[in-house]
Amino acid sequence: MTQLPQHLGVILIDHGSRQSAANQMLLDVVKVFKKTTDTTIVEPAHMELASPTLDEAFAACVKQGATEIVIHPYFLAPGRHSTQDIPRMAAQVAQRFPQTPYRVTDPLGVDSRIAEVILLRIQED
Repeated sequence: MTQLPQHLGVILIDHGSRQSAANQMLLDVVKVFKKTTDTTIVEPAHMELASPTLDEAFAACVKQGATEIVIHPYFLAPGRHSTQDIPRMAAQVAQRFPQTPYRVTDPLGVDSRIAEVILLRIQED
């Protein structure tokens, strides 16, 4: 696996929930991503209903030394949140950090590796 540059901040953003277990899942995904990729600056964010917000995550990345930010919508399919809401929110937040370029990735989408995870879930007892 190719290692990301040390100056790159990664934000994994989901919708957010009133249920703490759902929000905890994103924190767990961040931990797994950091460990698996050996990426130093990785922060969770929720669109709404929970903290940290995208604004807080962006600021945390910059505080840790990120000079560029990649925001990944932790969603399966492209929809209004990943194609409109998150890019709009990111543009608003980025105005506070004009020296820090950013981009928003596509959501998870279709990938053969997802099929492997589905198969594992089916095989679980």
